[in-house]
Amino acid sequence: MPLSGIRVIEIGQNIAGPFAATILGDLGADVIKVEKPGGDDARGWLVKAGDRTVPLAFHLLNHNKRSIVVDFKNPEEMASFRRLISEADVLVHNLRPGLSEELGLGAEAMLELNPRLVYCEVSAFGHKGPLRRKPGYEPLGHAYSGIMAVNGEPEGPPLRTGPSIVDPGTGMWSAIGILAALRRRDATGKGGVVNTSLLETALTWVYGQAASFMLTGEEPPRHGNANANLVPYQVFETATQAMMIAAGNNRLFARLCKVLGRPEWAEDPRFRTVADRNSNRQILLPMLQEELLRQPQAYWREKLDAEGIPNAPINTVGQAATDHQTEALGMVCSEPETGVRMYGLPLSIDGERPVPRRRTPNLGEHTDEILSRFRNRN
Repeated sequence: MPLSGIRVIEIGQNIAGPFAATILGDLGADVIKVEKPGGDDARGWLVKAGDRTVPLAFHLLNHNKRSIVVDFKNPEEMASFRRLISEADVLVHNLRPGLSEELGLGAEAMLELNPRLVYCEVSAFGHKGPLRRKPGYEPLGHAYSGIMAVNGEPEGPPLRTGPSIVDPGTGMWSAIGILAALRRRDATGKGGVVNTSLLETALTWVYGQAASFMLTGEEPPRHGNANANLVPYQVFETATQAMMIAAGNNRLFARLCKVLGRPEWAEDPRFRTVADRNSNRQILLPMLQEELLRQPQAYWREKLDAEGIPNAPINTVGQAATDHQTEALGMVCSEPETGVRMYGLPLSIDGERPVPRRRTPNLGEHTDEILSRFRNRN
């Protein structure tokens, strides 16, 4: 595995911190999850499945890990834990802002203990600035960053996205930063500090709209399922089900016009370029919609595919999970022993997708195994 030999200490709960460590664990790192005596809160997020309840989120975020319990208020346990950190490669945490310093686990103290350590701190609003001590969760990132302001139908209310994107996105950026810091350590022998936050991730997801505002000074409006600049690039109804069509350049638009039996539209001065189509979208879109309603979705998908025009059905989550392409990619994998099924990492290395190799640990299952050699040392 690419990260075999790398030891990661995770003091995380809920999503962002644990997801960062899960990525590293799936790539082969030895991840030791440090839990408080009551355990990660996510152990209590239960989903009913038939006659049993499953802490599904915890399985998704904590396979390929070993669990130890540390009482941070117990000096002896903290002494053993610090010795463990002194031999680690990475420490990642999303403790409440300010708590790491209170516990003696701040970046400065940990790098003094272990100069080769890559220390990653995940926060809600960032490691500096007036809100650095403010706690937060996923939806606050949507609200504060502008995601909600640009998401939804033009005449409707601001909306957050259906799936969570800020927590797992922050985990992704954390993993990227950690890998970059490990690569630098290979060259210098020194660790360093990686800071990520929910707010910074959320701001990044609206990078295009933010850049538009900074260029024009105008607030970007909501466009529903459409694109702010590309037309046609949205959901259309057909005689049966709706579908997404993304003809994002002049060549694709000309092919779409051909498929619709309206090749002359591509030469219409109102629609000839991307800018023209965007300026006249209120004229063009009803014209396209009228033609697409003449045939069922399956007909249009076949015709559009034949011309290389990007399109897709609007699948349910279940349809996507059981789709032939999803199956061909091997995206669905199972956790050992529990059999809990989930999507694997969205990448392959030498043709192999990293998968869960170790089941989600019971609370404190590996405490003695890991900490026994660090106890009662002088």
